[in-house]
Amino acid sequence: MKIVITECDHDAFDLELSVTDAAQAKLVITQSQNTAEVIANAAGAQGILVQYAQITAEVMDGLPDLKVIGRYGVGIDSVDVPAATARGIAVCNVPDYGTEAVSDHAIAMALAAARGIPRLDRGVRAGNFDLVAVRPLYQTRDRVFGVIGLGLIGAATARKAAGLGYEVIGYDVRADPAADTFHGVRSVSLDELLERSQVVSLHTPLTDQTRSMISTEQFAKMRSDAILVNTSRGGVADTEALVEALRDGQIQGAAIDVHEEEPVPIGHPLTEFDSVVLTPHLAWYSEESYAELKHRTAENVVEVCAGRTPRNIVNPEVLGAPGRNAEFLVNATQTGA
Repeated sequence: MKIVITECDHDAFDLELSVTDAAQAKLVITQSQNTAEVIANAAGAQGILVQYAQITAEVMDGLPDLKVIGRYGVGIDSVDVPAATARGIAVCNVPDYGTEAVSDHAIAMALAAARGIPRLDRGVRAGNFDLVAVRPLYQTRDRVFGVIGLGLIGAATARKAAGLGYEVIGYDVRADPAADTFHGVRSVSLDELLERSQVVSLHTPLTDQTRSMISTEQFAKMRSDAILVNTSRGGVADTEALVEALRDGQIQGAAIDVHEEEPVPIGHPLTEFDSVVLTPHLAWYSEESYAELKHRTAENVVEVCAGRTPRNIVNPEVLGAPGRNAEFLVNATQTGA
């Protein structure tokens, strides 16, 4: 059994090796830079572990022995799942590994932006003890925290925001419009959430339906004192529209962990705003989530290669297995992962 890591920026692979060694599988670690290198480096592999590489139909056709693609993370937008399904290749992810880490980060970013902490820190370092630049500041109690996407991570973020005193409201496309709550959160329409919230936190997967779901029209509906927080996927919020909304004063600020272009280029327009907090797609990370991600990604791939049904599979029909992952896939987005 040959398993290949196509590319990955992790600093060690002991956890993956512990899984593959126990299964008497050969793990090959590569750093493929393009489609041709992925195909060449993964030749003969029954399973691949993927972080950022685009796994297209071309890649799959170049790897005739491939049985399973394991994605390090929740999102699977870098994998052509229909093409994999058509070829009988299982696609696995780890949809619930980063719930606590991502929701922690979303709350931390919301508070940092709302309290102007990065701007204040820069001021102190420059010898400025003045708070004029960040006024007015408000307590969390009685402010409204809106959560878009009430899956595992969104619901955890809502719970933590409520614990800080925010009034929490949520929107989820799956919620019954006639229901008052969804997953324990007061459920409202998207328009009401945008119009009322001082914090709008995104927790939805990137799909054709959610791409640029927050754009010019939505920013125009938001409060002038609103902060947009995105720890899901960069493409969910239109970056150009966000920049214009900030320039025009339509919203107060933003806290962005996931970006349409990664890494963020030096001099990117978002870096011009003191009211914007930026982090490098790390909301998923904690020591606990990092270890779980690595172990479970490898475990999913080994299980498929061994002819067993893995804990998480996006297209279970290729194995004739029940769809244990479908609800998680919709519910669990972080990611930033």
